[in-house]
Amino acid sequence: MFSRIYSAGTSGIQGRIITVEVDSHDGLPGIAMVGYLSSEVREAQERVRTALRNSGFSLPPQKTVINLSPASIRKAGTSYDLAIALGILGALGKVNLEPYSNSLFVGELGLDGIIKPVRGVLPMVLTAKEEGFCRCFLPPGNQREGQAVRQMEIAAPESLKQCVEWLRHPDNIKKEARVQGESLLCTASSEEEKDFSEVNGQLVLRRASEIAAAGQHNLLMLGEAGAGKTMVAQRIPTIMPPMSEKEQIEVSKIYSICGLLPKGETLMTKRPFRNPHHTISPQALAGGGLVPNPGELSLASEGLLFLDELPEFSSRTIEILREPLEEKRVTIARTHGTYVFPANVLLVAAMNPCPCGFYPDRNRCRCSSKQIRNYLGKISKPILERFDISAEAAPVTYQELRITKGNENSEQIRQRVEAAREIQKHRFRNAQISCNSQMSGKDLKEYCKISSTDEAFLENVYRKKQLSARAIHKIFKVARTIADLDGRPSINHNDLCEAVGYRSLEGKYWEEERL
Repeated sequence: MFSRIYSAGTSGIQGRIITVEVDSHDGLPGIAMVGYLSSEVREAQERVRTALRNSGFSLPPQKTVINLSPASIRKAGTSYDLAIALGILGALGKVNLEPYSNSLFVGELGLDGIIKPVRGVLPMVLTAKEEGFCRCFLPPGNQREGQAVRQMEIAAPESLKQCVEWLRHPDNIKKEARVQGESLLCTASSEEEKDFSEVNGQLVLRRASEIAAAGQHNLLMLGEAGAGKTMVAQRIPTIMPPMSEKEQIEVSKIYSICGLLPKGETLMTKRPFRNPHHTISPQALAGGGLVPNPGELSLASEGLLFLDELPEFSSRTIEILREPLEEKRVTIARTHGTYVFPANVLLVAAMNPCPCGFYPDRNRCRCSSKQIRNYLGKISKPILERFDISAEAAPVTYQELRITKGNENSEQIRQRVEAAREIQKHRFRNAQISCNSQMSGKDLKEYCKISSTDEAFLENVYRKKQLSARAIHKIFKVARTIADLDGRPSINHNDLCEAVGYRSLEGKYWEEERL
């Protein structure tokens, strides 16, 4: 007999519907699986055979052929086990699968028939909804993840035996397991968050962080060791606007693929904060592998990627950031396909001005000019230009360090950031962008008009500082955000001066050390 059932896998961060076809007929007893399968999928025949036997189902001495279609797509993972087992039972006439042509079956089987959770359930269920499926049978461990998709019925049998009973008696599905998609509520975390009120002094870094969060501008913080750069970076997520439902789903898809979705959570509701160690490899940062998985760039998408001690990262790792920061995505090509992962990150980096951390204070800095030049030289000019804002961390005085109250808190700053984001949202309502940092050259001409006097001022800055076209565009973008924070429709001279000031560190440190 022949049976057909539907399962799902993943490709990149997208779900992919897979048709499981099973034919059982007279012949040399055994199970043959075809369809461009990875080793873990081929091993499913042994897991399934043992799970069926331990669940009380006997297999007759027949030839069973299992095809996972389409055969041109490589299948990996263990999400097909449940569908394969049910497909075999359907081909043997022990369960009728025809009423379930609009249902999806996903899950790994233990040898005792227990249905175990798998990675990537959220993108699978989202794809199932797009393809017209109305019900998904998922492992209990993935039930809440599946419930994040609206208007999709989720059934979560604990074992293969229970799943078969539900298929034989559909009324039991509604009584015991059917759960309608929940309303997605963006609830605040109960964990105690860091707050900007804890940051004493560093007015320049606080201002730069606010502008970075308001316009999604990449930020480089440079200053002596122990000045508070890391402390500021850790608090930037607290002043960023809450994620929209669409952003929550996109972030949760990535974490679902990587198996990092918090246990028991429906969706990721807080913006990611990723802080990889400087020993990270280029593949771990951008993503990679035989079957590519998302890297730290993608795990930080819609959130913040913090690279502390930037010059300590390998040059190859740093340079791999060039295209993703411009394109907001990572593209990885393999012989069996091309994978695209999102990388819409706010990049924040921190570094010391020299190996010891005290340059240009020559009373404490013992580094030679060559050591300083080599250290700063690890950050190339193209990478420096990917930062919209460069801010210097000033040494904190003892009096500033002992301040116990009066600092502006994260909530107060976030209100201004959200107001600026609303202005940008309205401005770009008919475009495919949402923040000032994403403006193209055409957008700059339309939204960043300045007076003839300011044009002459910028032309002089452009010529004297020998800026690139990318650098001058970033000055316009930052100035536009500064004006948005003040609620002004146009950019004035002070906005441009402040934006130009955030590009002064290149001349102060890098150009100085090249002489």
